[in-house]
Amino acid sequence: MYRLATRLPFFYGWAILFAAGSTMIVRNSAASLTLAVFIYPMSEDLGWSRTLIAGAASLGGLLATGASPLVGWALDRYGARVILTGSILVLGIATVSLAWATVPIAFYLAYATIRVLFSSPLNLGSSVVVSRWFVRRRGRSTGILFSSHSIGMITFPLIAGLVIKYRGWEDAWIVLGALVWILALGPVSMLVRQSPESVGLLPDGDPPGEARAGTEAATAPEEPSWTMREAARTPTLWLLALSTGSLYLLQSGTNIHQGAYFLDQGLGVGVSATTLSLNAVFTGAGSLFWGWVVERVPVRFTYAGVALLMAGALILFPLADTAIEAFFVASVFGAAVGGILVVPVVAYANYFGRRSLSAIRGVTEPFVSLGQAIGALFSGIVYDVTGSYRSAFVVLAIIGFVTIGMLLMTRAPKRAVVAVIAP
Repeated sequence: MYRLATRLPFFYGWAILFAAGSTMIVRNSAASLTLAVFIYPMSEDLGWSRTLIAGAASLGGLLATGASPLVGWALDRYGARVILTGSILVLGIATVSLAWATVPIAFYLAYATIRVLFSSPLNLGSSVVVSRWFVRRRGRSTGILFSSHSIGMITFPLIAGLVIKYRGWEDAWIVLGALVWILALGPVSMLVRQSPESVGLLPDGDPPGEARAGTEAATAPEEPSWTMREAARTPTLWLLALSTGSLYLLQSGTNIHQGAYFLDQGLGVGVSATTLSLNAVFTGAGSLFWGWVVERVPVRFTYAGVALLMAGALILFPLADTAIEAFFVASVFGAAVGGILVVPVVAYANYFGRRSLSAIRGVTEPFVSLGQAIGALFSGIVYDVTGSYRSAFVVLAIIGFVTIGMLLMTRAPKRAVVAVIAP
């Protein structure tokens, strides 16, 4: 692999990005938009409430809060290739098994498993390995990575919907599980490497040593390098983690229930399915856009802009009662989701460097998992109690506006300078 990586006519990091992107595509077997396609037919066929079905995503999110620190350690100990390959194998098996999950405990075991994989090793492993291979191009490469996720957001719910229509929801789970192995197992197991230095390269494909002089890399600012212990002492880490968890609460509380909400609005299956597709399309476009912005605008201002867009979209959700309005609000919300996928990943790497990035992300990822768990369950409970999602959207919007304030306080950390007095 060393010889291949150094002799390719292009930077091997792009091969890493391709393999990581395949992982981002297939993790959508457990995505909230995919589950949204299954909620209606499974609740009708099995007689389950929407809260019960969404609760499996919440359970998976809660379990992922405990798994993420371990995954962060394992990524440093065993490498991204081993962790991602094993995760894809298990993801395929668990997704297929959902076809026979006709009792709640079986459904919870299988779906919670794939949700843990979605929230922790697949997301963490893919994004960390890309952050290690790119520094100057980190924003755009992360944007491309999560635009791959949006490809899965578009295709997996669409494929599931078509199979459900003609074959039933059981066969839909089997098809999705097979796609997991077909699309990602080969690229990840053969291409992924831990870092550019492990194959004799430098981040971004920069030439080594004196050859860098006069290049853009030579004028780039020195990369920060924080240990987990050092990062944990900074308010920046926890403000960023709490803000990110809050925005994922908004994402999960909306995306999982979006399809059912527009059906309740009387807009029909076609309109509801189209809103899910638009959400996914604009998530991809938003990933690319915010990846471009975060390389040019300070991270905290970029992230605050993402939160503002998301909170604004949530205010519009209760007002959307026509097809055009539904399409618009789903698109805006999707663009904001693209931002929360990309910007925090860049922020952690830019603020704390690559040295302990897996461990740092592993410790902060539980905030994301917990936010997703609470959001999915919260909106489901509000619907079951009130018969409507409107109150849920209002509360989520308020949380979004509060998060903007936290993000504006999230500044790049600085090490304390200790003065030394000469004797």
